[in-house]
Amino acid sequence: MTATTVDDLLTGELDPDRTALIDASGREFDHHWLCKTSWQAGNFLRHQGVRNGVTVGVVGDGPFALLACFGATMLEATTRFDPPTDLTEVDDFRALVAPVEDIESGTYEFPRGGQRVGYGKKPSQATVHHFDAGVWSENPSFPPLDVDASTSMLTDGERTLTHADVLETARAVVDDHDIEAGDRVVVRDSLAIPEVVAAGVIAPLLVDGVIVLAGESGADERGAVAVSSDPVSEAARIDPAAYRD
Repeated sequence: MTATTVDDLLTGELDPDRTALIDASGREFDHHWLCKTSWQAGNFLRHQGVRNGVTVGVVGDGPFALLACFGATMLEATTRFDPPTDLTEVDDFRALVAPVEDIESGTYEFPRGGQRVGYGKKPSQATVHHFDAGVWSENPSFPPLDVDASTSMLTDGERTLTHADVLETARAVVDDHDIEAGDRVVVRDSLAIPEVVAAGVIAPLLVDGVIVLAGESGADERGAVAVSSDPVSEAARIDPAAYRD
């Protein structure tokens, strides 16, 4: 657990034989895939003007949502999961990564220069960049990073957590719940809560655990610890509110 910034967790030695992520359908993704594809997501988002000091909105709770967050993180941008529909009110907003149908529905209002990035089906509107195709076509490598621990990583619109904040929370979760390599952490709460990302995504990455994205369909949680605000078994629950300052 020597990482000083979250990008350290994505740029070290890659392991193709270790499962790092399981989605709501039960599909498994190895550590090598997760890191390499995060690099490709970062390279793609760079073309959309994502950089230090801007905010990237991300909609969804599946692998594409995580890849968008990791890509933005490696570019020193701030991720806001489940942003408001009026993006003109989001500070330094640059790009929205969301299902294509959500973007093309006209639900979101974009500020001048705001980039529309859709995943899933191919966009029918020329103003929407296709995240899937863009990511897969990018170089699976990433320039050396020098991210400061005080760089903002996550926001919910009211609070902003830096890389240092996120890692501090993740380490506390690991210590409090004795999470070890191979342990599964199931994300049952909203990624819009920064502590959920720290506990359900970053904590398992710290110790070579497995991120399980439960989604709406749920997931096999036998032997796993769940990040949840719901009153499930305390022995198997990480309460994100307990890690909010």
